[in-house]
Amino acid sequence: MQKRLENGLLFITTVSLVATLGSLYFSEVRGFEPCTLCWYQRILMYPIVLISGVAIFQKNARIAMTTATFALVGGAISLYHYGIQKLQFLSDSAPACGNVACTGQYINYLGFITIPFLALVAFVLIAITSLFMMNWQKESN
Repeated sequence: MQKRLENGLLFITTVSLVATLGSLYFSEVRGFEPCTLCWYQRILMYPIVLISGVAIFQKNARIAMTTATFALVGGAISLYHYGIQKLQFLSDSAPACGNVACTGQYINYLGFITIPFLALVAFVLIAITSLFMMNWQKESN
């Protein structure tokens, strides 16, 4: 049982680190300026790297509730952001987002993969893993 929890922590750390490095690549290397909603997603993703990274060294799987909370809130923002990019009725009523329009799409791979979509995938993977970890902890008690 303990090995599953450790693997869950490692998976969460890896996913959040890849998402963090990806967001930094898009902004710092490619020069894409993040919109306001992108910043909110970053604010929720970046701490997961630190929280889960420290938890690996402490062998503390109790952080699953924290990572699930960050991931669920971040995922909701990502889903909304993706919706205003791809759904006309949402983009028409989207609020102004600062210097960069939140409806803009810097990338659009295969016609549906945008930066908020990538963030949504990462948040969903983290949330699902966190929920599994909470279930495994209940089983072991």
